[in-house]
Amino acid sequence: MANGADTRALKRIKVEFEANAETGTEILYRRKDGTEFWAGLFASPVRDKSGVIVQYFTSFVDLTRHKEEQAQSKMLIDELNHRVKNTLATVQSIVWQASRANSDPQVIREAVESRLFALSRSHNLLTRENWHSAGLLDVLHDALEPFGVTDGRAERLVITGDNIRLSTKAALALGIAFNELATNAMKYGAFSNDKGSIRIDWTIEPTSVGRRLILSWQEKDGPPVTPPSRQGFGSRVIERGLTHELEGAVQLDYRPDGLICTMNIPVPGSRNG
Repeated sequence: MANGADTRALKRIKVEFEANAETGTEILYRRKDGTEFWAGLFASPVRDKSGVIVQYFTSFVDLTRHKEEQAQSKMLIDELNHRVKNTLATVQSIVWQASRANSDPQVIREAVESRLFALSRSHNLLTRENWHSAGLLDVLHDALEPFGVTDGRAERLVITGDNIRLSTKAALALGIAFNELATNAMKYGAFSNDKGSIRIDWTIEPTSVGRRLILSWQEKDGPPVTPPSRQGFGSRVIERGLTHELEGAVQLDYRPDGLICTMNIPVPGSRNG
């Protein structure tokens, strides 16, 4: 029998029957075991040559799979809409911060392009993972690959840590952060000379509010480091992504022998060594 939610549908069918009209509707039915399913009920009068109704033709179609596909489609559309909004917000932030840091259109264009390229690479990685999650090692390697860490600098880069799974939001934010740190290392830091090196490691620490990822990016033997007189574009990008979007924390320590960046963000996923 149909449950109470379809009372109006049953009344409409009755009215249309009494008016000798074709009718069709979707009704939520309940089986004897209590489970529910959607069905399509269609009915139309069959008349003789004189126009008198002699019988009704009715059909009953199980719409369970159709309803499941509808729900899946809606979920995918909602998820896509959510991703697009997040991406546009990130792009808007990048453009705003780039224009805030410089008034030269060429400099602004180059700054925006490099960040959008990093964002695009992170999107490609997540697409390969069906936007479920991404491994931290994969995010790191993907972000550093354009900087040539697989060539002569490979022995100057040490990475230690499990390939823990990251949420899509964390993967995007960290991808951009790694791009900023690598860009700075190439221009001013450990990778701007022939002797500098970078060590990246991380651990997972349980806390009262859940697991936290503690990641350290440590440079040494590059040119002498002096603290900046004001916060730069790159550091603002990192801070916004980790602090505002992930409710994490980031500390940039400009030591004379090399920059140390420490990140602390929530990690809801599981280990995947």
